[in-house]
Amino acid sequence: MAASDSAGDDSLYPIAVLIDELKNEDVQLRLNSIKKLSTIALALGVERTRSELIPFLTETIYDEDEVLLALAEQLGNFTTLVGGPEHAYCLLPPLESLATVEETVVRDKAVESLRAVAQQHSPADLEQHFVPLVLRLSAGDWFTSRTSACGLFAVCYPRVSPAIKADLRNHFRGLCQDDTPMVRRAAASKLGELAQVVELEYLKSDLIPMFVNLAQDEQDSVRLLAVEACVNIATLLPQEDVEQLVMPTLRQCAGDTSWRVRYMVADKFTELQKAVGPEITRTDLVPAFQSLLKDTEAEVRAAAANKVKDFCQNLDKPHQENIIMNNILPCVKELVSDPNQHVKSALASVIMGLSPILGRHNTIEHLLPLFLSQLKDECPEVRLNIISNLDCVNEVIGIQQLSQSLLPAIVELAEDSKWRVRSAIIEYMPLLAGQLGQEFFDEKLNALCMTWLMDHVFAIREAATLNLKKLVDQFGAEWAENTIIPKVLAMSRDQNYLYRMTCLFCINVLAEACGSDITTRLLLPTVLSMANDKVANVRFNVAKTLQKIAPQLDQAVIQPQVKPVLDKLNVDGDVDVKYSASEAIAGIADWISHHIRNMPVVS
Repeated sequence: MAASDSAGDDSLYPIAVLIDELKNEDVQLRLNSIKKLSTIALALGVERTRSELIPFLTETIYDEDEVLLALAEQLGNFTTLVGGPEHAYCLLPPLESLATVEETVVRDKAVESLRAVAQQHSPADLEQHFVPLVLRLSAGDWFTSRTSACGLFAVCYPRVSPAIKADLRNHFRGLCQDDTPMVRRAAASKLGELAQVVELEYLKSDLIPMFVNLAQDEQDSVRLLAVEACVNIATLLPQEDVEQLVMPTLRQCAGDTSWRVRYMVADKFTELQKAVGPEITRTDLVPAFQSLLKDTEAEVRAAAANKVKDFCQNLDKPHQENIIMNNILPCVKELVSDPNQHVKSALASVIMGLSPILGRHNTIEHLLPLFLSQLKDECPEVRLNIISNLDCVNEVIGIQQLSQSLLPAIVELAEDSKWRVRSAIIEYMPLLAGQLGQEFFDEKLNALCMTWLMDHVFAIREAATLNLKKLVDQFGAEWAENTIIPKVLAMSRDQNYLYRMTCLFCINVLAEACGSDITTRLLLPTVLSMANDKVANVRFNVAKTLQKIAPQLDQAVIQPQVKPVLDKLNVDGDVDVKYSASEAIAGIADWISHHIRNMPVVS
């Protein structure tokens, strides 16, 4: 008897631990116990999980939001732990309570889990257990339960009887007309999802009137969500019904008094375009798109500008060029000089994509002047977006035409009197090199890159030095050896000590990019020769450069060539040169000892 009591006590132990931890004052302990629910359920078995654990959880749903969130997440994966789909309805009571709490993230997670559990229900269980839950939530006193209900209609609707479907539609209509804006918002956000599972006749008779009402709601936050539903509804309807049932409302949204609603129309424009088809696009959407591109609010213009390329690409081919040239391009020309930089930037990121659509002749005649204007824009993001997409124009008009038209503008910017403009162009140079290829770059832009190394502003010389490294990464060490290293090394003999120092800075970055052979063979002799420079600042940087390039050198040259020079600098008359040389000697010694320690042992 005592043994059986002991066995009984052991079987109760997991639930006892859980109850103790759930009542603990420490939130973390309560959270940990919730995260171990599946382990406890396995220990209890399906019978006792259904009869003891689930009722206990249902009764104790008064806790910190993070504990409730973890509980809502766990219950969504509990179907097998309560005995499989035929017992899935046992999970509904605690999830129903969680779907009514005040904290939005908990409610959303509870709805997500309820949707997952609904998939496990048989049609009979849906009607007996799940649908009553949905109806209770949708008739709840608090708006929290009614907003949660909105997300549950679409998951149960397809698998219930016609009478219950009618009841569900009526309750959803009630939520669309709810007094609380939050509930109407939730209904508007789920209307498109419900439309996809409702029969076509009820879509027209029941859901479209709901959509029309929501699109005319007094709250703009409700109206803008109706725009999303519009995409789903238009996709499901035949062409003639779209014109009659959806387009009047869509036209109204495109001209809504609230910029947020117009923004949503602009943001969803290409999806709407695909949903309504080419005929309605030509008659209705083209004028609407023109209005959005000319909108008074910059956010709306930017959203519409972002869609220019996709909208033009999706136009039906027989009318495509005509619509772009006559309707879209005039608006685009205005946006190029828009006062808002976000609008110009959005347009610059897509405008080059019009080139393949319009072809060579129209690109040269109409688009190139716009690209030139944007290349000279004061906003760096606009210039970058144009340079980043040069390759698609290059494919259409060819490198020759591109070099004649856009390159002079790039060169002009590279020689601009404002150093910040020059700096911006240097940043884009590696990108441009990749777009135009090595041969073209050598012919047209290489000299420009070398000129920047001799700029009178240090920031430009520094940026040009880093630019060289990126170019070598792109074109390779052999290109560097033949093309830029001779020019860099020639700077070591320049009259101006600043340019001699720039030579050293270039060697610092080129050594890593070019590798050991070129560094030892070509770069090192120049650095060593500069140790005798009459300017202390140059000698100071020679010591720093030797320390920097030492890891790239052939180890055989360090003792016979590098060390004597550093020893000489270590007794230099200038205190800074001496300090730099001693630092270099110590740094190279450390590197060599570390290198030797890490060398593989040969047995």
